[in-house]
Formats: sequence, C-alpha cells, structure tokens
Amino acid sequence: MLDAAFVCLRFVHFLALMLLAGAAVCSEWLARGDFRAVMARRLAWLWLPSGMINAVAVLLIVALQAGLMGQGWGDVFNPAVWLAVLGTRFGAVWLWQIMLAAITLTAVALRPYRLQPLLICLAAVQLIMLAGTGHATMHEGVTGLLHRLNHSLHLLSVAWWIGGLPPLLICMRMAHKPRWREAATGAMMRYSRYGHIAVALAVITGIVNSLFILGWRWPWHSGYVHLLLVKIALVAAMIGIALVNRYVLVSRFTRDGFRAQRTFVMLTQLEVALALLALAGVSLFATLQPF
Repeated sequence: MLDAAFVCLRFVHFLALMLLAGAAVCSEWLARGDFRAVMARRLAWLWLPSGMINAVAVLLIVALQAGLMGQGWGDVFNPAVWLAVLGTRFGAVWLWQIMLAAITLTAVALRPYRLQPLLICLAAVQLIMLAGTGHATMHEGVTGLLHRLNHSLHLLSVAWWIGGLPPLLICMRMAHKPRWREAATGAMMRYSRYGHIAVALAVITGIVNSLFILGWRWPWHSGYVHLLLVKIALVAAMIGIALVNRYVLVSRFTRDGFRAQRTFVMLTQLEVALALLALAGVSLFATLQPF
C-alpha cells in the first residue's frame, strides 16, 4: 500500500510539472502578439491546480520516502525520520525541490500571466533536478554525470511533448474563431515544428537511458524490462498518432473541414490518454530494480 501511494505521488508530481512547463511554453513562446494573453487566460485552469499539486506532492514524497526507508506507515508521520531522509543524497536534492515548488506556487498564485518566463525556468529546473534521484544516480564519476545529463534532457523533451498537448487542443478550438484562426494555427504549427525535435530527443535519450541502466544485454525475465517494453509500445503509438495528425489530417483541414478537425481532436485526446499511461508506467518502474 505504501509503495502504491509512492508511485501515485510520483505520477501526479511528474504530471503537474509537465503541465506547468507545457502551459508556460505555449503561452509565452509559441503564441504570438495578443494571442499570448488569450492563451494564458484559456490555460488558467492549469496554473494554480498544477502549482498546488506540485507543492503538496514534493512534501508528501518526503513523508512516504521516510516510511519506505523506515518501518512503514508509522515512520511516514515521524518527523525524526523525515530529517534522516533529508540528510541523504535524495534529501539534498529534494530540499531544493521543496523550495522551488514553494516559489512556483507563489508565482502561479500571484501573476501567472506575467511570470511565464519565470515559470518556464522553475519547471525546467525542477525537472532537471529529478535526474538527481532514482536510477540516474546508479553510476558515479563521468558515467554518472553523463547519465544524469542525458536523463535531464529526456525529462525536458518529454515535458515539451506531453505538456504541450492540452494547449494544442485549446489552440484547435480557438482556430474555429475567425479572429484567432491565424494566430492559433501559427501556434499549432510551431508546436508541431519544434515538437519533431522534442519527440526525437525523447526517443534518443530514452534509448540512452535504458543502455545506462540495463546495458546491451537486457534481463528479459525482469519485471522492470517488461514494463519498459509496455512504455515503448505506448510511446510508439503516440508517435504514430502524432504523425497521422501532422501529415494526414492537417493536410485535409481545407478539403474535409470539420470531419478532419474532429478526428484530429479525438486522436490528440487519445495521445493524451496514452501519455498518462506512459507516465504511470514510468512512475512505477522507476521504483523497481532493473535486474
């Protein structure tokens, strides 16, 4: 039960950070002119909930980690064990996560529309620091540094890809309004253009991560590997959907109109669902032993 709670917390923490990053990047970098303010308002439902979930999750993760390192649920509520956890390598990283999460929550509670560059930086730093925990710390020296750098790039590229999907759906709805059609279409095309890079980086860095952790000879009997294969299948399906959307349906928008656009939205929603499943898998197998 404690393990399951920890996995759930990791999932909501990952998701909150990626949604914050995606919303901030879309409204600040991909939108242009007056459409920036429009997108910021349309994404208002993401700012505060994601900031609150992020802040609460980082605190609860410390408590659950205390239970996992200690004697179970009793130590989850033991401040002395919390302090012991914060004295570990994990704790040193997590103290920064707690401080950055508090700053992020303050920013989204005050002026998220005007602090989007700050939110991008805060979300990016928190994602990068996640590479200082988990399997990315299994190596020391130069190998360990390269592993953590690669994992940081992996997290950032995945955040761009997955975190940008909800804003993409909003842009699609805004493209139906004559006033914002051109601006919304431009934002979607920029997301698609740079999304190619993000997806390629996510795949390449994911492969490198697997090689750092498992080497060239994978233990096919391992539950970790089985779950990793499920994640690979989900990511492959997401890439297939993205390619169909970009190179099949977009070209039919003018000819097929509403039908092609409706299919685009449905497939993007399916991509979001697959992304959630992939994140859930990551949250689980990040707690498993690879061998």
